[in-house]
Amino acid sequence: MFKLYAVLAAMLLSASAFAQSIITGTVKDTTNNQALPGATVRVNNRATATDESGKFRFDNLTPGDYVLTVTFLGYKDRTVTVYLSDRTDVTVYLEESFQLTDELVVYATRANDKTPTTYTNVNQQSIQKQNFGQDMPFILNWTPSLVTTSDAGAGIGYTGVRIRGSDATRINVTINGIAYNDSESQGTFWVNLPDIASSTQSVQIQRGVGTSTNGAGSFGGSVNVQTISQQRDPYAEVTLGGGSFNSQRYTVKAGTGLMNNHWTFDGRASKIKSDGYIDRASSDLDSYYFSGGYYGAKTMVKAIVFGGQEITYQSWNGIDQETIKTNRTFNSAGALYDENGVIGYYDNEVDNYRQDHFQLHLTQKLNSYWNANFSLHYTYGRGYYENYKQGKAFADLGLDDVVIGDSTITAGDFIIRKWLDNQFYGGTFSFNYEKNKTALTIGGAYNQYARAKHFGEIIWAQFASNALIRDHYYDGESQKNDFNVYVKWNYALSSRWNAFVDLQYRAVQYETSGTDDDLTPYDFSDDLNFFNPKAGVSYSLGANDVLYASYAVANREPNRTDYVNGEVKPKPERLDNIEAGWRRNRDNYGLEVNYYLMNYTDQLVLTGKLDNVGNPIRANVGKSYRTGVEVSGLIKFFDQLSWNANLSVSINKNRDYVIDPETGKSKDTDIILSPNVIAGSQLAWNAFPGFQATLLTKFVGKQYLDNTETESLTLDSYLVNDVRLSYTLRPKNIRAIDFSLLVNNILDEQYESNGATYGDGVAYYFPQAGINFLGMVTLKF
Repeated sequence: MFKLYAVLAAMLLSASAFAQSIITGTVKDTTNNQALPGATVRVNNRATATDESGKFRFDNLTPGDYVLTVTFLGYKDRTVTVYLSDRTDVTVYLEESFQLTDELVVYATRANDKTPTTYTNVNQQSIQKQNFGQDMPFILNWTPSLVTTSDAGAGIGYTGVRIRGSDATRINVTINGIAYNDSESQGTFWVNLPDIASSTQSVQIQRGVGTSTNGAGSFGGSVNVQTISQQRDPYAEVTLGGGSFNSQRYTVKAGTGLMNNHWTFDGRASKIKSDGYIDRASSDLDSYYFSGGYYGAKTMVKAIVFGGQEITYQSWNGIDQETIKTNRTFNSAGALYDENGVIGYYDNEVDNYRQDHFQLHLTQKLNSYWNANFSLHYTYGRGYYENYKQGKAFADLGLDDVVIGDSTITAGDFIIRKWLDNQFYGGTFSFNYEKNKTALTIGGAYNQYARAKHFGEIIWAQFASNALIRDHYYDGESQKNDFNVYVKWNYALSSRWNAFVDLQYRAVQYETSGTDDDLTPYDFSDDLNFFNPKAGVSYSLGANDVLYASYAVANREPNRTDYVNGEVKPKPERLDNIEAGWRRNRDNYGLEVNYYLMNYTDQLVLTGKLDNVGNPIRANVGKSYRTGVEVSGLIKFFDQLSWNANLSVSINKNRDYVIDPETGKSKDTDIILSPNVIAGSQLAWNAFPGFQATLLTKFVGKQYLDNTETESLTLDSYLVNDVRLSYTLRPKNIRAIDFSLLVNNILDEQYESNGATYGDGVAYYFPQAGINFLGMVTLKF
């Protein structure tokens, strides 16, 4: 009986605690009534940040008068006094401040609510919720029309991303407005910047051509990353994480806050390790980020240094259909064979690469209507991947056969390294004007990818032959100059109609020559000039109700692999893109419906074949198209339950694709690795103060692995569910302690998210992990 009374008493005490008074509210911009996610709200010694809808909540308060202090970067501080009896809801409006902010650095390359194009913003709060040490694509996985994959099968190490079926070589990526795509391959290697998410303020994903930006042309989408902006208050954070496959994460970051109302400094160091789901697909990743800035009424100067080093065991070969039935984690990389089969694996079959970035940003307010932004940047990348070559012919390495007595030895074992050593530097600029009905941006960039060196060295040989230690058996050199200038003009035709014009000129000069790794000589150069016009209109049905439509043209150059591996000189591609949609935002829900048509001319399409290091081989296929409808939205059923979901339904076709070169037979076929259905869902339940449970769901439809629609060369559709749990404690003398747990693939779905074929009619797949977990604890001071 005593135990029963004790339980009842505990329940009554708990009910009493939850019956205490509550303050809820929303923080908005006074100018446009838009909610402000990420604003800091303080009451007494407690603080919280507004969520994606600009809302905040304080529980367990006693009745009485309270003073709320609200701060947000780029806005004036605001204090509000409220009287609390039982429950009080308040709306706090903030006015913009005149101090320059970091947002001006990315202003020129970002879309806004008046831009008639399709985009999704991901704020810092959303990024950090999902940041368990996996690469950035996995953090953005639930945004519309986006598909991710992982070579190691668990999101750490080499990862890939596709938007609307377009691979990473077609997705323009900028960091603080500076091009990040590799100049030659045009790919984006997030593994070179591990844990960059911990130093990210926001990400904007534009789908389709989007607006003019710097770097490679956007043929499927663009990802615009803004690193951490000015933090008003001092802070320090320590994150410890770990999980399945011996995954480990250690992150330390700190900042001074705004000192003397002008200066701020931030820093981060991270270490991430994982054995990977696939055999030996290990990752050992280090990264750092440091910045210092001066913020004045008319001048802002910010220096940023960041980078990382990755050492990953190679896992890019994939697994054939027969092997996957019996051994899903098999990895053929590094295998050493004898007469009876596999006897072992080389222990250093790794990719080892380091990349360091230096950025300097200057923003100057010229007068009441004009401001200017100038940025300088320098990136140094260098590294290699190492292979043990068993029974390699001497001739394949440019070496003489070995004669011992009467015997001639024509092959032997070697350890080789294939190197890339490159530098990328340049500058960007933008002049921004706003007055009355007009918003104008004039911007551009000049970048040089300088004398990139491609070479292979022999670091060990079973037989010496005529090779010297670290002998180069191939050498090549490349250089690329990239210049662009653009003008963007937004004009309010009336209180409801807004017109948008965006004109870009881009010039590319590329040359590469040398000897390839198969000793084939090459010498290519190209001089290309592109004009990329964009125009559209938007119509306001109400304060938060917009119809929009736009037409855009994009051109882009082939990449290095297209030149070197192609049978004929590749042509540049052209994309004509139509976007039309409707955006609605309300306090408790938001909805966006978008139609798109992307018509390609001379599109370089993946053939399904890979070169000898796993890079996809592409060829011009004439005309092709992608068209579809994207629906996305957020609804708050009530304070404790919200649902964010999106659905993309599309048709992706090659027109008259030649499926039999000998007869010339052709037909309309599905474009490789382009699912017709993609869906994402985040159902979040705030069960009680400080605790949130979220069900994360992703569906990806069937995909073909080549362009002939061969049914034996497909990826099956898959449905994956993850569960994310988070709980925050706010003890005295510490800002917060966050506990987070991510259970991936909770239903243990066996699926493959990527694949390839080498032209031999055999499909090779990249299996993803079954049920696995990642956890972390973050101490915030």
